[in-house]
Amino acid sequence: MTHRKQADHPHAHAPSYYAASTNRTLEFAPLEGEQHADVCVVGGGFSGLNTAIELAERGFSVVLLEAHRIAWGASGRNGGQLIRGVGHDVEQFQTVLGADGVDALKRMGFEAVDIVRQRVERYRIDCDLTWGYCDLATKPRHVAGFEAERADLERLGYSHPLRLVAQHAMHEVIGSDRYLGGLVDMGSGHLHPLNLALGEAAAAQALGVRLFEGSAVQRIDYGPRVQVHTARGSVRAEHLVLACNAYLQGLQPDLAGKVLPAGSYIIATEPLPAALAHELLPQNMAVCDQRVALDYFRLAADGRLLFGGACHYSGRDPKNIAAYMQPKMLKVFRQLQGIGIDYQWGGMIGIGANRLPQIGRLTDHANVYYAQAYSGHGLNATHLAGRLLAEAISGQAQGRFDLFAAVPHPTFPGGQRLRSPLLALGMLWYRLKDLF
Repeated sequence: MTHRKQADHPHAHAPSYYAASTNRTLEFAPLEGEQHADVCVVGGGFSGLNTAIELAERGFSVVLLEAHRIAWGASGRNGGQLIRGVGHDVEQFQTVLGADGVDALKRMGFEAVDIVRQRVERYRIDCDLTWGYCDLATKPRHVAGFEAERADLERLGYSHPLRLVAQHAMHEVIGSDRYLGGLVDMGSGHLHPLNLALGEAAAAQALGVRLFEGSAVQRIDYGPRVQVHTARGSVRAEHLVLACNAYLQGLQPDLAGKVLPAGSYIIATEPLPAALAHELLPQNMAVCDQRVALDYFRLAADGRLLFGGACHYSGRDPKNIAAYMQPKMLKVFRQLQGIGIDYQWGGMIGIGANRLPQIGRLTDHANVYYAQAYSGHGLNATHLAGRLLAEAISGQAQGRFDLFAAVPHPTFPGGQRLRSPLLALGMLWYRLKDLF
């Protein structure tokens, strides 16, 4: 049993562009009294919502508890980039999973994007889903990496068009002379993440999922049937899913030690003239460079440029996000000098030490499952996690879940106070390597 409740994010959330442009409003009451369900899901972001949908589609009764509002965390505040893949350098797990296991992870990275596509189509979710994505090279080694990646994707049977872009042709993709080449993937893209999350919440509710906001978990009683306590109610369930990611903190200390909350930040310009927007991103693709301190950016549906990056491992947010991010944007797009910034915001993503999503169950409590630490691939990997958790709970396709559960995930050293500064120091080495 743990008596520590979910902690709030230490910083007040700045209003995001997504909150200002959402196309629906949903409100759910706090939990009061006792509820019974087959499964209790803790966390109202993409992981929790999609686990609930997948379980409800399989006939399970589900209660979902969210401490704040649906998609309050990174799910409603991220860059909106929907990119294939579920981890970084998955070849590192070959000694644990074998070559076939690594290939299975890669193919599940394709499936993760397809799940989003299917969810949007089936439930008619209006979230500005747009196809087209380009990785950007700033070093010759990045170009060589793109060539190897395309060959590997073709070996795996990736079904969407891929195209290497030479430096002289980069103007077809981006209105900047900063990049040495690119890899275009028409099976990845971008969308409005808050509208997707709210659409999925509405779909979950229509499937019979009982959703409660303002219902932070204060205590969990483990056993053959778990009992999850909030301030004004409780849930008894056969299974429990912890889907809190960067906001887990004191609720389950062993799991919390394996995920590091890290800040990522975005600015949104004022709406751009159509000609300027087309000059910046002629094919309306989402793009991302390959540096450790990466930049990612795309156009919103109303013609704004959304420019993000600057992942902070220190636990300290910039005092002025726009002042911090705008110079980075102008290094890419000099033509945006003098363009106003209408929105600036950040959010906490969950980083794992080996950069593979952590999907498994507690060793001491076999009816307690978890998914966390997407390390920047959360928009698609959360949807895959929901499917794998539902497969495991329902006894279907257990081997897919077992692949993820078999990978060990180290605990960050230093405890809650020191692990962020220690990782920030370690990441400085990788940022210095980017200079060469």
